[in-house]
Amino acid sequence: MAKEYENFSDFYPFYLSQHQNTTCRRLHFMGSCCVLLLMGYSFYHQFWTLLWLLPVIGYGFAWVGHFFFEKNQPATFTYPIYSLIGDWVMFKDILIGKVSF
Repeated sequence: MAKEYENFSDFYPFYLSQHQNTTCRRLHFMGSCCVLLLMGYSFYHQFWTLLWLLPVIGYGFAWVGHFFFEKNQPATFTYPIYSLIGDWVMFKDILIGKVSF
């Protein structure tokens, strides 16, 4: 049975422990960049039908990183909300240099 986390602060160290592989982290980062670019493009051009691709792109990059490089199960399967938050916090932490790229 998976551990229950009371809050995101307790979850985030676990989340980072599931992203030790550099390639996995880079794939997460690239997926997040693609999500932001696609959102910007969709909103700017009011091309709303592209928005269904957001989870495909975001999770696609991340899951390739987990299954082929990290060789673990994505935290999304057990902790979907905390994992989604973790993706963006790790993205920010990579941008500011707190987590290595």
